[in-house]
Amino acid sequence: MKKPRITVTQESETGRNQRFHDNFNGRDMTRSEFVKAIENGRYPDYHIRIINDIKTPVSDPDNTEKNNLG
Repeated sequence: MKKPRITVTQESETGRNQRFHDNFNGRDMTRSEFVKAIENGRYPDYHIRIINDIKTPVSDPDNTEKNNLG
């Protein structure tokens, strides 16, 4: 299986994804940095959902695993 573009590197105690790593360019990001990058169009296979009033990055639903948050 091919490594996903984005890997989750830290979760909160409640399971919310907090820190992310871009496996293609080596960039580490906080949740808010990843949200901004998605909103700016840098990650077209991901979108934002509001969960408990917090912007949350999620992968687009499709039949591939290449963009799943790992």
